[in-house]
Amino acid sequence: MTIVPYDRQSAVAYAHRWAFARNPRYYNFDDLGGDCTNYASQTLYAGCGIMNYASNDHGWFYVSLNKRAPAWTGVEELHRFLTGNTAGPGPFAEEVDPGAAESGDIAQLSFDGEGFQHSPVIVRSARYLDELLVAAHTYDTDYRPLSTYPYAAVRFLHILGVRKA
Repeated sequence: MTIVPYDRQSAVAYAHRWAFARNPRYYNFDDLGGDCTNYASQTLYAGCGIMNYASNDHGWFYVSLNKRAPAWTGVEELHRFLTGNTAGPGPFAEEVDPGAAESGDIAQLSFDGEGFQHSPVIVRSARYLDELLVAAHTYDTDYRPLSTYPYAAVRFLHILGVRKA
């Protein structure tokens, strides 16, 4: 497999374009637990253009509401895919400190400290959390300071690259 760069500019442009709307190519999960990770996955796909069609439990793909990998729409599953994708196609990531996160990366928030429940997309990186801006679905937002969320914990998924066949 060849590793290619993640197109952060395309990912962020997509995040801005669809922050307050829904791309009709994808199901809107607002009434099924939230649309945040679906939106984050769409944004990642805009920056990489490669899905991983491995079995549902190990892949990252979307074909339709009933034909998608859990990692496409689940917060914990997306984390597991991105940080565990050591050889397969698609994006791969590592957890980093806030200062190492870049535009196009994913922040994941825990509101209760018991697990992670939200996946906003970083649209402007910064050295300090109160200057880092995100876009998200479920509670639609764009250019929102991450520090305005009432979270108990946060982790940052820095996209290192994209594998393609």
